[in-house]
Amino acid sequence: MAPSEFSMRLQRGITGGFAPPTPDLIIMIDASNNNLRIAIAKREDGTPNLAPPASNTVAIADHEAVIDELHGILKEVPTEQPPGSEDIYGLDTSIAWQSDDLEWWNGGPQGCSGGQSFVQAQDQDKKKFKRAVEIIKEIAGEK
Repeated sequence: MAPSEFSMRLQRGITGGFAPPTPDLIIMIDASNNNLRIAIAKREDGTPNLAPPASNTVAIADHEAVIDELHGILKEVPTEQPPGSEDIYGLDTSIAWQSDDLEWWNGGPQGCSGGQSFVQAQDQDKKKFKRAVEIIKEIAGEK
């Protein structure tokens, strides 16, 4: 069961190289007091920056089952080592989760710089990570 207080962040656009990555979607979700505070920032094609985030609040109870599923997935799947070296899931997407019982993130704090990870995701891990991305988008209403 997922904790009642946590924060998570999804970013699409994590691969870079010499230049830093250019995100086109950031979803931030903070859970406390039985609510999820959701903020979504998007970058439209052809624009250099993310638009100001749109915010919403929903009840945790409305998404409890998928939050538990997401929490379980993140406890099982690996992250690249060293952090930020390689997009081991191949989705150009990072997830960061922080709660009392779990701190997990892939893609490093500044995205992936084009190195090579000595930890690689297996096919089953990639399927689970893809499902984790789907869950976060579903919670945020970004299907």
